[in-house]
Amino acid sequence: MVMRSLGLAIALFLSSPVAAEPLKAAIFDFELLDTSLQGEMKGPQADEQRRLKDVTDQLRKGLIADISSVNAAAHASNLQSCGGCDVDLARQVGADLAITGVVQKVSALILNMNIYLRDTHSGQLITGMSADFRGNTDESWSRTMSYLLRNRLLAPNYGLPH
Repeated sequence: MVMRSLGLAIALFLSSPVAAEPLKAAIFDFELLDTSLQGEMKGPQADEQRRLKDVTDQLRKGLIADISSVNAAAHASNLQSCGGCDVDLARQVGADLAITGVVQKVSALILNMNIYLRDTHSGQLITGMSADFRGNTDESWSRTMSYLLRNRLLAPNYGLPH
């Protein structure tokens, strides 16, 4: 029910005069929130950092605004807790949407992927989506991103318009 309401809110936003032109989205690199014991003991893992890049690239296909001019500033910030700096950065590159993501690692087996869309004109959250997954592998990360793209972000009545 909440997701259908969010889908309606996106549809209303996209039918507004602001959205008369094709929307541009600034898609920032996914971040890892590692609350696992493994992460506490071993720190950042190279394979997980590569997976963050891979799922970000997977999301960007077809939804890109060039963020190269603000990418360093985005990496210097924690986009999930910076008080809207993602929206400010997205505005700087002319994007209508700021899309951020975070993967939370709860344990060596349990992870969660989240995507957030914000309207750069109002700064408001349009929608958020989340999927839990098991297994810290390339395949599990990629399948989770594919699921969120297909069934949430690009699905009618849920995420972005077609």
